[in-house]
Amino acid sequence: MSGRRLFLQGLSSLPVLGGLFAKPAAAAAKRDFFKELGVRPFLNAAGTYTVLTASLMPREVVAAWEYAARSYVRLNELHDAVGRRLAALIGCEAAMVTAGAASALTLGTAACMTGKNPDFIRRLPDTAGMKTEVIIQKSHRFGYDHAVRNCGIRFVQVETREELEAAVTPNTVMMLFLNSADPNGRIHAQEFAELGKKHGVPTFNDAAADVPPAEHLWKYTRMGFDLVTFSGGKGLMGPQSAGLLLGRRDLIEAARLNTSPNGDTIGRGMKVNKEELLAMLVAVELYLKRDHEADAKEWNKRVRIIADSVAAVPTVTTEVYVPEIANHVPHLRIHWDESRVKISVKEVVRQLAEGEPSIEVVPGARDHLAVGVWMLQPGDAQVVGRRIREVLKSAV
Repeated sequence: MSGRRLFLQGLSSLPVLGGLFAKPAAAAAKRDFFKELGVRPFLNAAGTYTVLTASLMPREVVAAWEYAARSYVRLNELHDAVGRRLAALIGCEAAMVTAGAASALTLGTAACMTGKNPDFIRRLPDTAGMKTEVIIQKSHRFGYDHAVRNCGIRFVQVETREELEAAVTPNTVMMLFLNSADPNGRIHAQEFAELGKKHGVPTFNDAAADVPPAEHLWKYTRMGFDLVTFSGGKGLMGPQSAGLLLGRRDLIEAARLNTSPNGDTIGRGMKVNKEELLAMLVAVELYLKRDHEADAKEWNKRVRIIADSVAAVPTVTTEVYVPEIANHVPHLRIHWDESRVKISVKEVVRQLAEGEPSIEVVPGARDHLAVGVWMLQPGDAQVVGRRIREVLKSAV
């Protein structure tokens, strides 16, 4: 038997591939893939957490993805064109789409270290001959700074302006700022950017989760930060595998040289294909056109629906809160007296996740139930409120 015939017979024996080839496109589109795979969807009353697959792409973004999937293009040409359009929309010097905000952290750091030096680009994380110190406030160390350390740098931690200025040396390559930690540090965003300019050191602001509000997209580059990153799949509702890197043209050009499709680079595996490029562009276009006041009214309405739904449960109290920076949208805290409503927060979270429908709430809260509403779909708030009420009432 020929090798070609054996290959074709092998394909026909695979249930998924065989089904895809045998069925027309319309039939394939009706498949319940998650059910086939034993994966259970849920109502997202948590927020744009990566582990919970963040946001859902609007139909226009999905249409852009599908459009790109039907044609071949030269990838660098599309990268250039999308970057120019994004920079014009946002009002920054230059922009690029990255493989998420963590990818942008690596590529931006690499850009500051290598510039356009092809030898340096090939050698990272071998840092011989390069500047390797990144200044960061102690309160700004965070779980994703590994993306910066990937480049072989060493963090120099400071707490005050005086310590920062003393820490600048000829080996300082960058200053890193975590936007969500701004209230915790002693050097705030504007001053941090100004100190970078004073000492001639590039400043990088990780603002991954800091849209909305929309003006954050241009606020920090105008403030003076040389690089800023945003997650693409959170408030912007683009592909979860994409992000934005905005800032100085020379640094964006260097970041591009440090990643795919260029081979032998630290970012070679951080591939962004044509589908993500177009979908991210359309996501930004849509976001800038949104009626943000209407969004805020809808989110507040959902909070009230859930708060009203649980109000009749004995000892239950609720409060609305809006995080100061990251995820700057209305959330709801639900408290109860466990001596009357005999169930722990942890157990409520478990029952919501395991119930029907499955519901995820904001993770990590211990003395209250935290509910996010901005990723809920129409009608979900009523369901979430009803299920929380049922779980709490069952423990009275």
